Amino acid sequence: MNYKTNPVVSLSVIILAKNEQDNIKECIESVRGWADEVIVVDDESTDETVSIAKSLGAKVLQRKMDIEGRQRNWAYAQARNEWVLSLDADERLTEALKEEIEAVIKAPGDFVAFSIPLRNYIGSYWVRYGGWYPAGKVRLFRKDKFKYEEARVHPRVFIQGRCGHLKKDIIHKGYPDFSHFLNSLNYQTTQEAKKWIEIGRKMSFFYALWRAIDRFFRTYIYKKGYRDGFIGFMVATFASLYQILSYAKYREFKNISTKSA
Repeated sequence: MNYKTNPVVSLSVIILAKNEQDNIKECIESVRGWADEVIVVDDESTDETVSIAKSLGAKVLQRKMDIEGRQRNWAYAQARNEWVLSLDADERLTEALKEEIEAVIKAPGDFVAFSIPLRNYIGSYWVRYGGWYPAGKVRLFRKDKFKYEEARVHPRVFIQGRCGHLKKDIIHKGYPDFSHFLNSLNYQTTQEAKKWIEIGRKMSFFYALWRAIDRFFRTYIYKKGYRDGFIGFMVATFASLYQILSYAKYREFKNISTKSA
């Protein structure tokens, strides 16, 4: 079937993006002509993300990111269809996954949402262990039965009904190299620390240290990260650093708040 001229799915694909000119084309092209609505919600990009998205026929809406959960909920509310597929700009669909999505939308049974496995890459390497695969996330849902917690980072999902699980993967090219991985770690730990401050969470150095050690061994040993070789070791190391960096920034923000009070 020619998806380019014969869309077959009444589905809104929502893509969140910021400065994703290197990824947005491949993401849109993986759903272009297959879903009958593609919306890019752009966080004030300063590169060519918007012009590329428009040239490929996507509808572009711009909204500055404030809190991740709030941004996502706003984006999904713009969809005209009942069913929404949520993607980030560094993700793309395979033909096998599109066929699976078509089937469950036509006959969802009593499910109102579906998790989808993510096949995560660092560079060209598919990370299979350390909890990175299948690492299913709820990405396909009825928009009236689903919302995110309005949290800065790692927001929880709330579903009014049953969640099913798809078998085919979303391809996630999230980290071209370790520099990008570190940039993401830096951003996410900042947001994590701010979240702890906002919700009044109490953290101590020894608790953060215990979490850091636990995350390393949980990722590298229990979840078999060692089977990914050196990359698996780095994934476990970064999982550990996430805890310590979040705590360091939490202390810093608390000190700033105390001095300014």
